[in-house]
Amino acid sequence: MSFIRVRRALFIVGGAMLLLLAQPAFARQPAPRSSSPQFEALPLDRSAQNHLIVRAFINGKPARLAVDTGAPVSAIAANRRVHFGVPFISDTSKLPPRIIINGAFSSVGIAKTLRIGALTLVDEPMVAINLGPESRAARIRGEQEIDGILGADILFPTRAVLDCQRQLLILNLDPDSQRATPGVDYTGLASLPIHVSDGYNLYVDGAVNGAPGQLLVDTGAFATLLHRPFVQQMKIPMRRTRLVSAGVNTLQTRVQVARIRRLSVGEVNVVGHYVGVIDLASLLGDRVLAGKRPVVGLLGGELLRSLHGIIDFGTRRLYLKG
Repeated sequence: MSFIRVRRALFIVGGAMLLLLAQPAFARQPAPRSSSPQFEALPLDRSAQNHLIVRAFINGKPARLAVDTGAPVSAIAANRRVHFGVPFISDTSKLPPRIIINGAFSSVGIAKTLRIGALTLVDEPMVAINLGPESRAARIRGEQEIDGILGADILFPTRAVLDCQRQLLILNLDPDSQRATPGVDYTGLASLPIHVSDGYNLYVDGAVNGAPGQLLVDTGAFATLLHRPFVQQMKIPMRRTRLVSAGVNTLQTRVQVARIRRLSVGEVNVVGHYVGVIDLASLLGDRVLAGKRPVVGLLGGELLRSLHGIIDFGTRRLYLKG
């Protein structure tokens, strides 16, 4: 997992979250519930850093979670863990008490209950990560702080549909049902398959100035980011900025900006778009620049919003406005 934060001087202007963990999702047991509608649509807030926020309850206490398709496992802010009463997993547990994130260990806690709308999960594992810089930036802007991350480990089992433009999260409370999600309008949208890795990472096929490459679908990314060595290999001019970024368990790195003549996502083309450029090797792992379809960057929140991106975790498809 990485929580990339970008700052200019002491002001944080962006962030992206990414968790790379090649292991099965944690087992969980839904809490018993009374009869309710099969689908529930939850409105989302959008933070100043372009994060989509869902309101939830952790052990009965209200929480704000960033909906992050780049995070395979849900997380809790380390400085909020005690407030929510989330204990760490003991060494005697059958679940791993710690996992490796970007080369360093992070502890795992257990939320007795995690409630999102009408969905209640019991004994839910949540990785403790440091969101301190993001929290300080929120306080500077007078915003409420983010308490954690809602990851793909919950979005996939609930066959969720995430509408990035309408800021809407629809959960299927009966995931065994194959019924289509109601109330979602795909008219005029192009459809492309999402390739899901063993570690619950979501990739789509794309191209940068005609060169094929995969992009990680990451609503936690404040903006679309490309891998610096790939941009250099393509001989695309880059412009220096005063921005620096840092992620969970990673060092700060300088952010550059490049203008992409044609950025393709499936059959949808974005012309003359500016993207951030950083070294993503520690975040994307061995798949960076490897094979016929290398992973060359992150498809971030600004394009998912402007292209009316709809992510369907049930059918594993991404819909974009062409």
